[in-house]
Amino acid sequence: MKLILVMAFSALAAYGQKVSVEFDPGAPFASYRTFAIRGGRLNSRHPALNSELVKKQIEVDIARGFASRGLTEVTGRADLNVRYTFGAVRRLETEAFPAGWRGWGTRVVRVPYAEGTLVIDLRDPATHSLVWRAIANVEKHDPMKVRDKLDDMVKKAVRKYPPKPK
Repeated sequence: MKLILVMAFSALAAYGQKVSVEFDPGAPFASYRTFAIRGGRLNSRHPALNSELVKKQIEVDIARGFASRGLTEVTGRADLNVRYTFGAVRRLETEAFPAGWRGWGTRVVRVPYAEGTLVIDLRDPATHSLVWRAIANVEKHDPMKVRDKLDDMVKKAVRKYPPKPK
């Protein structure tokens, strides 16, 4: 019984994190050998998510991830420039559901939630164009829980590089 509960909670935790990838199908991904992290931006009002330590954590994870995918990090000219943006945005979603006498009415409620979003962009400096973008989202209400998921967000995003041709 405990094993079933653990598996159910693990599936829910994995479901809470989403990663999507966009890429230029004409980009020569096989010829890219090096990368350089050129900048990052943090967009959060919460000090736990808007600090130099978070920036360092993201950059270390990105460097480790792309190195595991066969790219070499360089400080000078690179085949790919990496830029990222991370933030936690509070949003309100509206939901409507039947209410009232015999369900002949509609009740609209506003549901607040927090969404942590990490965007990783790869740009080809030779063409000055975006060739790959990963967007990782984790829905958490607590900024510290969002921060705890950063490593997983980067790993799951970078795992989708290089993209599979369609």
